[in-house]
Amino acid sequence: MPSKQMKIFTGNANPAIAQEICEYLGAPLGAAEVKQFSDGEIAVEIGENVRGADVFIVQPTCTPVNDHLMELLIMIDALRRASARRITAVMPYYGYARQDRKVRPRVPITAKAVAEMLMVVGTRRVLCMDLHAGQIQGFFNIPVDHLYAAPIILQSIRERFTDVVMVSPDAGGVERTRAFAKRLNADLAIIDKRRERANECEAMRVIGDVAGKTAILLDDMVDTAGTLCNGAEMLKKMGAKEVHACCSHGVLSGPAVERITNSCLKSLLVTNSIPLKEEARKCEKITVLSVGSLLGEAISRIHNEDSVSYLFV
Repeated sequence: MPSKQMKIFTGNANPAIAQEICEYLGAPLGAAEVKQFSDGEIAVEIGENVRGADVFIVQPTCTPVNDHLMELLIMIDALRRASARRITAVMPYYGYARQDRKVRPRVPITAKAVAEMLMVVGTRRVLCMDLHAGQIQGFFNIPVDHLYAAPIILQSIRERFTDVVMVSPDAGGVERTRAFAKRLNADLAIIDKRRERANECEAMRVIGDVAGKTAILLDDMVDTAGTLCNGAEMLKKMGAKEVHACCSHGVLSGPAVERITNSCLKSLLVTNSIPLKEEARKCEKITVLSVGSLLGEAISRIHNEDSVSYLFV
């Protein structure tokens, strides 16, 4: 057992999941005041001694993304200056992950810029879950532990549904969806779509047989839910008995909840990597699965210098 003490802190992004992690580990949540001045500047004060400690900051960079990212960066700086031995950024949701490559001339690779900022302020390790693009791990020059919500989502699918066909909403998600289909001993289908512009898409056709089956759309995140709802409509037209969906990150911005409510989707499973807005919490179609124990176990293994690959399934 390492002699260094483990301490867990959180910003304002998702204190509920930080508390779940602490309960799993049997550890108190660290004292920290994270607030804003009247002009919007973020102020942080760590309320306890962290000298020589192994510190974990639980902070998904979800909406408002920039505020939560700045909170994380400033907390890391404060802890580094307070002589924490090692600082791990626990980011269940990695904001800016969709900007992971140059898709047009003269555009940034913002996911890389965020990685650079995290390293510069003193992050020594990153723990994240279901990155939009796996290559983001390579943007860091420090260890990155990339977890998957698959075990929790798979268990829920097994308990809820039978005669399943797993459906990828686009070509980019085929590998992820195939892995789920294999674990469930289910068939695989793919929706071929054309994206016209950001947050808008046009579904084209379904590749695979979904007639008479329970179709489950799988994605890493749901943002405005346009892709999801268009895909669900298409699957129903192709004869699917029911259409459900699941994802790791329920961003659910803009008209997402209204679209889901009015769509033919029977249900949407999301994890609590991102706290849901009140409108989403009230939606009867949306069910939240907890990943607190998964993140807690990963933190315990990192602290004790044990293998984290045990959790990579």
